[in-house]
This record gives sequence, structure tokens and C-alpha cells, in this order.
Amino acid sequence: MSGRTRMALCAAAATLMAACALLPLVAPVTWLIQAIFLLAIQTGMGMATRRVPLARPLTVVVQALVALMLLTMTFANQQAIIGVIPGPEAFRHFGDLLQTGADDVSRYSIPAPLSDGIRLMLIGGVLVIGLAVDTLAVTFRSAAPAGLPLLALYSVAAGLSDGGADWLWFLVAAAGYLMLLLAEGRDRLSQWGRVFGGVPRRPGGEPTDAVAPVRTGRRIGVVALGIALVVPLGLPAMNGGLLDPAGTVGAGRGSGGMINAVNPVVSLRNSLNVDEDRQVMSLKTTTADVSNLYLRIVSLDDFDGKDWEPTQRGIQAVPDEFPTPFGLGPDVRRAEVETTISAAGWYGQNWLPMPYPPSGVDIEGRWRYEPLGMTVVGDRRQTTRGVTYTVRSLDVQPTAEQLANAPEPPAALKREFTELPDSLPAVVARTAREVTGGATSHYEQAVKLQEYFALTGGFQYNTSVKAGEDRQAIARFLRDKQGFCVHFSFAMAAMARSLGIPARVAVGFAPGTPQGDGSVSVGLRDAHAWPELYFEGVGWTRFEPTPTRGSVPSYTQSDTPGSNLPDVPRPTQSASTGPSASPSTSESCAGQKPELCASESPAVAPATDDDGPKWYVALAWVLGAAGALLIPLAPMLWRLRTRAVRLGGHGRTEADVSLHTLAVWQELTDTAWDFGIPPDDSQTPRKAAARIVRLGHLDPPAATSVHRVADAVEQVLYAPSPRPTAGLAEDVRGVVSNLRSKAGRTAKLRALLAPRSSVRVAWALSDWWIALRERAATARPTLRRPSTPGQRG
Repeated sequence: MSGRTRMALCAAAATLMAACALLPLVAPVTWLIQAIFLLAIQTGMGMATRRVPLARPLTVVVQALVALMLLTMTFANQQAIIGVIPGPEAFRHFGDLLQTGADDVSRYSIPAPLSDGIRLMLIGGVLVIGLAVDTLAVTFRSAAPAGLPLLALYSVAAGLSDGGADWLWFLVAAAGYLMLLLAEGRDRLSQWGRVFGGVPRRPGGEPTDAVAPVRTGRRIGVVALGIALVVPLGLPAMNGGLLDPAGTVGAGRGSGGMINAVNPVVSLRNSLNVDEDRQVMSLKTTTADVSNLYLRIVSLDDFDGKDWEPTQRGIQAVPDEFPTPFGLGPDVRRAEVETTISAAGWYGQNWLPMPYPPSGVDIEGRWRYEPLGMTVVGDRRQTTRGVTYTVRSLDVQPTAEQLANAPEPPAALKREFTELPDSLPAVVARTAREVTGGATSHYEQAVKLQEYFALTGGFQYNTSVKAGEDRQAIARFLRDKQGFCVHFSFAMAAMARSLGIPARVAVGFAPGTPQGDGSVSVGLRDAHAWPELYFEGVGWTRFEPTPTRGSVPSYTQSDTPGSNLPDVPRPTQSASTGPSASPSTSESCAGQKPELCASESPAVAPATDDDGPKWYVALAWVLGAAGALLIPLAPMLWRLRTRAVRLGGHGRTEADVSLHTLAVWQELTDTAWDFGIPPDDSQTPRKAAARIVRLGHLDPPAATSVHRVADAVEQVLYAPSPRPTAGLAEDVRGVVSNLRSKAGRTAKLRALLAPRSSVRVAWALSDWWIALRERAATARPTLRRPSTPGQRG
């Protein structure tokens, strides 16, 4: 076997070994078999072209074309020419599949189902990484830089996994890279041996110590691999959010038996519009009324003006019987409830969901107990994945009179749980005083706050509103009066603290949906946040300010002067979850979704001669560096140029007016496409405009602008003498600004750097190629053999 052949096989094997890190992300794993087969063909084509031999760039081009044809045959054979050659329809199908895959990535939690879109992303990504590794390591004979695309592939997978077997996938990927380096070293040493006359041998034919460099290289590689495996074990891990869909640990175990604070709202504000109500857990309980069976995960008591987070507190072994909740007096009515909970096999997180307040838990595994919050947290990567446990809890049933007559809490507790930062806007405390005017107790103040948010204040439940990452978030919520559970719970807790009521925020799950077999199903849409207020003699007490979510506590509906708060029914689980500019009655405050990311395209390093740098080599490096900078920015530059041309044109004749109107309309639809609203050519301009307004949640002025442009397009398309409409370009610029303001940070960056509408370039090139071929076929003369009299055939 030649050195090049060995290198090519090792490059393919290293790519597949790094791709194994993607296996936990998707189920089933049959996609890997397809990837192996296609990568083998791509690698074999590279081996064949190098034996011809072709120039290095041509070898890369041939492999890329073969990879494209393989993907076409696998995913778009019905849209391709003779099932293999991609045409315009095939590229459109690829675009649709990639769009579907991106939607599936944002919809499903890990492990995601193997849809066609996700399968194209996985197999296509493996082929791209395989081509980059083969190009660097084999074509350009530089194996070391090939570790960059391998690292990109592994890092994307490792960053999304739950960390349970990260060391195994790292070992596999690192072994593949080490194998590639050793193959290159062997190839180089073999070339040196031929130059210097071969490897010397002893009289008996046994090789001498000339092979020592190979052995030394192997030893160095093994030592480096061992260090890379051992060192990360001593480094602190960076954990994810509380409701992380990938199952990442929501809290880390610090030194000295401490539980470290994390921000559990990250997944709440990033996972609002999941439309796949996947079951998180199933439970059976002894209580007859499950409407108050909230599953509490953790409480957030540290407020810095921007975020609510759990305070770092000490943890201990889980006791057999939990102590009586702090502040709960003997005269408050209570009932013992037993609940058996079975977590889904895909739902792995560190905190244990339990009804509050718990009095005991029976669970296997490594778990620890935090006394103040009465929470149970996993130790040493222990998660809830597939765990079944039984929780004994108290159904505390205080009366309105007990809450209204509650004495002042202990000074230390009140000082800690009423602390507010000086940076909190004054409108928060001022609004709290105005809303609770006339109240004679902290209890009446709390009920008035709940009633203000849930009924009388004119607030709307809307999951498309951002959670807010600055100190003006609560003030903005009080002004705009739109938000989801995070806004309502955060605002009520902050306002209660401003009134001297100890308050914190709980995160967990609202009551689930009863099933026919007597169990209760808790799904993604049940994820929730709510405020807890402290009353001496009762303890921490739940309130529900979020309209259309959960259930209003019974002790806030009666015996309250001036209160007329009705019981708000919990929304059904079958309702739509799409974001809406109007108040939604079906979307949950949170869900879980994977963050499958596309790996970065690796750069291909040009080769250099052994005789030293020459001017054309330096020029190649400069051009390569410029290309490396411009190629990733090409979609953005193309879109900026296209937008300027479309919106900058003006019509002087009637034909120019029509062309300008159509160009402005195309710019509008392409911009909407860039922000996630794909065009639908089957709809009329009027319906397409209504669709853009609806899906983009546009403000009234922007919506008016969209309809103005659509009306102008209909004039051009259908009117005998279309009337020119002035100001269309400004209308589109206003719509672009409004779409950008509604989008999140990730959506903005994607629309700017990787706009979806840039696929039109590929379509235009494909159409140009087809037209060129047709013109060439038309211009080709018909060849006829001349004949002369008497000439025989």
C-alpha cells in the first residue's frame, strides 16, 4: 500500500471517528452508515484523481463535484437530471431540506428524530469535513492543520451533548487524529529512507534502530493523548441552564459541599415557541385535585436588577425525612400527598422536580439536599434521565385570614429576601404602591399585585417578547404590558420586595394533563416560572400572576376585600404554540430544544515549495487570505449590493416604474425570507403580504407599508395602466427595520452574515448554465458528409 493511499484511508477514518461524537444527538444512528458509504466513494475518487495525476485544485474540484452528485443521488434524485446531476429543482429541494432541517433542530430536543433535513445536515457536514481533511492531509500533504476541521466537528457535537460520555468521544476523535499524524510521519520517513538508500539492516535481516523516529513519534503521540485526556478532568466544567434540552447539568457542585449559582432562565427565554409538546415526565399522585400540583425545581432569590439566580448555598446528604418547612405553623391545614414521578429517558438535568414543600423523597443515585430551598440536586453528573422516584409532600391549605393576619417575618429573612439593587428603576416601586393603594396587609398587597397582572392591568401573554437582559427589563414590561411567565413572575417578585414582602421566583413545571389511566403527563409546554412570597406562620406561598397559565391559588380568591379575581383555567395541551402578537392562550413559557449548530467550513492551506518562498507563493498566500476573508462575507456583500440596487432604482418611463415595483417587492420577500419567512410563490401578493405581517409580528406602520407594496405589485401585474406609487423603497426600508427589531440576536446575525435568500445566486447560476447549453446546442451546425458524383461509400 502506498503512502498516499494509507493517508487517504486514515483521513477518512479520522473524519468518521470524529463524527461519532454526533451519535448521541440524533436517533436512530443509521445516518452514519450512509455517511460511511458516501465518504468512501468521495475518498476513492480522490485517490483515483491523484494517481492520474491531476493538479491539486482539480483534485479538490473533482471530489467536491462527486460529493455534490452523491448528495443529489441520495436526497434529490427525483429533482435531478438523470437522477445524479443537480439542476435548479435539485438545488431548490436542497434549500427546502436545509430549511426543514433547521426548523427541526429548533423544534426537537436531544436526541432529535432523524428527519430528511437533519440527515442532509449530518451527512453533508461529514462529507464537507471529510473533503477538508483529505485536501489538507493528503492532497496538500499537511496533516497537522487537518485537525482544525476535525476539532470543529467534534466541538459542535461535544458542546451539545450531555457530557456523560464526552471522554469516550474525545478518545475516539483524538485517536483518529493521532492515527492520521502517525501515517503522515511514516510516509515522510519512508521518503527519507528512499533518498538515503533505504533502512540499514543487521546481518540477520533485522532492521536497525533507524525506525526509532517512528517509535518516538508514536510515544509522543500517546503521551500527548494521555495528557489531553487527563488534564480536562481537573478543570472546572461549564454547565448549562436549568431546563437545558441537551441534558446539561443545571448546577455544578463546588468545593466544600456547595451548590453553585447558575442562570436557569437561559433555556426559558430561548425555548418559548417549541411546537412539539414532548412528554418530560409522567406522574401518579394520591391527591384528587392536580390543578395545584406544581413541580418545583429550584428557587431564584438573588436579584441584581437584571437577572434572578439561585444563591450559592451549602448542600448535604438527602435526609430520610425533610424538616418542617421554615415558617409553617401548626395551625395551618395541610395534607400528606405521595407522588411517583418517572422522567423521560431523554430528559437529563441536575435538579429534581418535586411538589413543594417536600417532606421526603425515595430515589436511587447520587443526590444531595439543599435545606433552605428544600431542593435536591444531582452529585457528580447525576441527572434525572430515565429516573423514577417517589416524593412525599405537603398540600398546605392556608386561609385568607391566616395570611392577612401573618406577623412580620424574622428580621434576617426579611432583610435578605427584600433586598433590591439601587439600579432598579423607580417606576417599579411606584407602580407597586399605586396598584396596592388601600391595602391593609401584605397579603392584600400580594393579591392586588396578582390581580393587577392577571386581570385588571391589561397585560397580554406573549411568548415572542424577549426576556430582557438589562436593568430596564421590568420597567419595559410594565410599560408594554406584554410578556411570558418570566416577565410576570420577575415583576411581581420585585414589586413585592419593594413593598417589604419577602419574595423569590420558583422555576419548574405547571400542573400537567390528566390521562385516561389515572396518570398525569407533564410536557415541554408546562415549563413555568411563578413568584413565591413569604408569610410568617405559613411559609413560602405560591402566587400566579401569569394570565392563562397554571391555576390561581384558592386562598387568593376569597375573603379578600375588593378582590374579584376569577379562577383562570389552564390552557389545553393541544393548542397551537406559534408566536403571536396577540395574547396567546396555548403557548407555554418555556420548552426545550437542541442547539445543533453547523460546523464552520475549514480553510484549505495552500502548499509551499521546499526551495523557499517565492513571489508567486507569497501572492498565493495573500490571495488565499483575502479569499478566506471574502468568501464567508460573500452572501452578506451580495445581499447588501442587491438591496441597494433594488431600492435605489427609480422609474422614468412606465416600463421602468413596473420593473422598479417588482424589484422592491422581491427585496421585501427576500428580506422576510432572511428572517425566517420563506416565500410562497403560490400565493397572490395580497395573501403573501398578510402572511409576512402575521409571521413577522409587524407593527401597524410596517404592516401598512407591506400592504402598500403589495397593492403596487398587483397594479403592475393586473391593471391595464398601472399607477406609479411613490415611496415604495422607504416602505421596504421601514419593514426591514421592523423585522430586525423583532428578531433575536442569532436571527439578526444569520440574516446579515448568512441570508437565506442568497441561495438565489445558485439558482441564477444554474439557470445561466442551462441557457448556455441550450444556446450551444442551437448554434451547433448539423454535420453532413459531402458526397460527389461517382463516389462510393
